[in-house]
Amino acid sequence: MPHRTLAPVFAGLRAGLHALFGGLLALVVVRVLLTGGSATALVLAGLLAVAYLAGLWLARGGRSRAGVVWLAALTLVWALLMWAVPEAAYLVFPLFFLYLHLLPGIGGPLAVVGTTAVTVVALAVHGGLTVGGVVGPVVGAGVALLIGLGYSALERRAVEREALMAELIATRDRLAAAEREQGTLAERARLARELHDTVAQGLSSIQMLLHAAERADPEGPGVAHVRLARQTAADGLAETRRFIRELAPPSLDRGLGEALERLAATWSAREGIGVDVHVDAAVSLPMDAQTALLRIAQGALANVAQHASATRVTVRLSGDGDAARLTMVDDGVGFDARAAAAVASATDSFGLRAMRERVEQLDGDIVVDTAPGAGTAITVTLTGEAP
Repeated sequence: MPHRTLAPVFAGLRAGLHALFGGLLALVVVRVLLTGGSATALVLAGLLAVAYLAGLWLARGGRSRAGVVWLAALTLVWALLMWAVPEAAYLVFPLFFLYLHLLPGIGGPLAVVGTTAVTVVALAVHGGLTVGGVVGPVVGAGVALLIGLGYSALERRAVEREALMAELIATRDRLAAAEREQGTLAERARLARELHDTVAQGLSSIQMLLHAAERADPEGPGVAHVRLARQTAADGLAETRRFIRELAPPSLDRGLGEALERLAATWSAREGIGVDVHVDAAVSLPMDAQTALLRIAQGALANVAQHASATRVTVRLSGDGDAARLTMVDDGVGFDARAAAAVASATDSFGLRAMRERVEQLDGDIVVDTAPGAGTAITVTLTGEAP
């Protein structure tokens, strides 16, 4: 929400203008009643009041296009009233501000000059051409023009100030988000180091000791339990290493596209499966969104290696500005998506369930298109507006 620090000033000026118009119109009505003026003058005064209130209602409803028509009607009724009652000439002063505020460009000053001339002529018709009848309207028009110019300058300054404040607030929010993101990445890296130096090393040592015990007495009575303990330690070590890979911040210094290419090259060399990477456009997602896409790609490749029996995988990164789409297609055996979701393990960091959770956290969208014998296509769409 914009911080309109000058809004009370503008509201006060508008309230003063309305009060001035109402007071001057009341003066005209009192003058007509005291001097026994015609009923036509009272009717015109009433019409002027109704027209003015109608304009306020239109402005409140946001119907700015009717402003010019409203001013024309208001000016016509005022001119008729002024020919009937000379004191109505005072109402031209608040009309000056309405012209300057509602008419675009040079239209406002021209309307001020025109109504000033009409006022001088009307006063000359009623009481003859006098110095006061000329100087008064001219001075009023000059003051109105100066005040109108000052008001316009103040309004422009207020708009510039609001734009600057909005930019500063947006910059502050971006800096705060960047600091939170850096703090999160630093904490994740610390946890990854701690897991690697404690749990992973301990499990690796246990596995080595159990393996040595198994070799020392391969036919012993407890060798089956030793083998089971070694396998359990190996599984725990593999799972811990997966956690470490999840926690460790990825190398995204050169962008998500290059990170995907490095991942594909490393994985292809290890698994012996061909990977084609196509980066159609550079994307500017936040670091957490880029990390999520890279982790999803890692998980999808791990699934291909474990379950797909594929010979080739295609990875495509496309996008437009702050929106990105990651598509991964393999030529493997495919699977039954519903059956896989029913038996998915919540501890499997590379499962489809984990992918969906990542995407949901970023308000993105994931589509898995697969069937037994037809390969698998995973499409993930993320935008930079994710919370």
